Amino acid sequence: MTSFHTVQMTINELTDYGMERMTDEEIEQFLGTRSLGIIGLPTGEAPYLIPMSYGYDGGSTLYFIYVVGSESRKATLSDQADTVSFLVYSAETMFHWRSVLATGSLRQLSEDELSTVSDAQTPIWRPELLEAASEIESTRVYELTVDEWTGIRHAIEPPTFAQRSSREQSN
Repeated sequence: MTSFHTVQMTINELTDYGMERMTDEEIEQFLGTRSLGIIGLPTGEAPYLIPMSYGYDGGSTLYFIYVVGSESRKATLSDQADTVSFLVYSAETMFHWRSVLATGSLRQLSEDELSTVSDAQTPIWRPELLEAASEIESTRVYELTVDEWTGIRHAIEPPTFAQRSSREQSN
C-alpha cells in the first residue's frame, strides 16, 4: 500500500504559490457564468453530495429545481437541513482553475413565491433526462440564501520544461 504524506496549508500560505482569493464581484461574475455545481446536504454521517444545475439572481440567492418521485432523499435532506454548502468550480488546466464555495440556508419555495422567480433565475442548463422526467414527475423549486461565500483561483503561466525538470530533480 502506498503511503501519502499529507501537507495541510491554509489559503493564505498557498498565495505564495499563486493562489488568490476572489473578490465578491469576481464571485458574482463567476456564479453568473456557470450553471452546474455540487450541493452538500447534511446527514448523520458523511454529507450527501449531488451535482445540481442552478439559477442565480446576481446577488446572494441560488435556485434549484428538484424532480421528485414518491420518495426523494435529496428533498427530504433539503427540508431537514439548517445549513448546506454548494461548490461551483471550473478547472481548465492544472494551472488555471477557480472555485466558489457558498454556504447558507435552503428552503422550498411556495406556489405563491414561484411567481416571483424570473426565468433568468431558474436553472438554464438541465440534463435532458431531468427535463423529460419533469414533464411527468413532480417538481419543487428550492432557494439557497447565501450567508457566506469564498472564492479562490489559480491562474499562472505553466512552467517551462526546464523549470519542471529542475523541480523534479530536486525532489
